[in-house]
Amino acid sequence: MKIPWWVVSFAYVALVAASSSQDPHLSSARVVFQTNYGDIEFGFFPSVAPQTVDHIFKLVRLGCYNTNHFFRVDKGFVAQVADVVGGRSAPMNEEQIKEAKKTVVGEFSDVKHVRGILSMGRFEDPNSAQSSFSMLLGNAPHLDGQYAIFGKVTKGDDTLTKLEQLRTRKEGIFVMPTERITILSSYYYDTEMESCEEERSVLKRRLSASAVEIEKQRMKCFP
Repeated sequence: MKIPWWVVSFAYVALVAASSSQDPHLSSARVVFQTNYGDIEFGFFPSVAPQTVDHIFKLVRLGCYNTNHFFRVDKGFVAQVADVVGGRSAPMNEEQIKEAKKTVVGEFSDVKHVRGILSMGRFEDPNSAQSSFSMLLGNAPHLDGQYAIFGKVTKGDDTLTKLEQLRTRKEGIFVMPTERITILSSYYYDTEMESCEEERSVLKRRLSASAVEIEKQRMKCFP
């Protein structure tokens, strides 16, 4: 039986649409920002923006985001992390300043700006991104292809919702919280390593239980 051309075309379009709507591959690395309103965890898209991911992850490893803050919270739009050079309350050392002042090439992609996506901040120059980035609080198709997307929030949407409820003030084009939203500290971990640690822990418990059982049996046989 010959399949009509329009059925094949429809199937092809549906397949393309489905594949384009899927999230890019998340690496196993996770970063956690501990804020005064709760934790926010996010992961990276190294296949989409490798240079941006490397830069942001290095800033995290150096502790650059500790004592920084969210300078912008526009409900339904973005919660934006301040540039670490001017946003931290604690002074920075030379290594931190050197990395924070680096700029990253604009790695624009066809990944969509939807809630939870991480998108780099920049000036008019498309290659001017440094350390400020936004966590999307809603869909923003007008940003697509204009800003480098490099990851997404994996846990902490409840924290983002709390931030959206805070009182704000308008300052130029920015909607800013009236109180400081501080990134108290940050840490990172690897989901694959954590899985391995859990498996090791289970194995150790099983081995310990087996050892106890063997010892019990030995005592019965040789009281």
